[in-house]
Amino acid sequence: MPDFLQTDRLVLRDFTEADAGLIYELNSDPEVTFYINGGRPIPIEEIEEKYLPAYLGYPERYPGYGFWAAIEKSTGDFLGWFHLRPDSEGPADEPELGYRLRRSAWGHGYATEGSKALVDKAFRELGATRVFAETMVVNTRSRRVMEKTGLRQVRIFHQDWPDHIPGDEEGDVEYALTRDEWARG
Repeated sequence: MPDFLQTDRLVLRDFTEADAGLIYELNSDPEVTFYINGGRPIPIEEIEEKYLPAYLGYPERYPGYGFWAAIEKSTGDFLGWFHLRPDSEGPADEPELGYRLRRSAWGHGYATEGSKALVDKAFRELGATRVFAETMVVNTRSRRVMEKTGLRQVRIFHQDWPDHIPGDEEGDVEYALTRDEWARG
């Protein structure tokens, strides 16, 4: 039985093998992938051989964590995805929050709604001590979602990316929320 989480307007469900086309469609929009790789579409072969197996394998490696397909409750439409996953180089109890939504879902509060649900899951169910998220400094829309979710800016840093993206010279930003801050919130 697939795992799922519900909010007022969303169902976050486990991905299945049948979702490759939805992920491909999402990653074919140059505005959706702009802050990922400069707007280049991600080939279906890469989705099927790399992305989807990683999404499907997360719950086995890290119970409770993973990637979830975001489905709009009222229409059943696929809106994109969310993830909550331990950083491979960091503590297991400090997962990374992430999201990628179709352009048609932007500006409707879905990213904040899904993010809040996953932050709550991290602290209530998974024993997280801290949740963090990262984006480019110039990605103001994503930064605003992080702020509305309750995360606070921690640092600006620079990392190497395989693709040059306009604005990458300004660096990346990390936002985070600790268990104590969440409990007070």
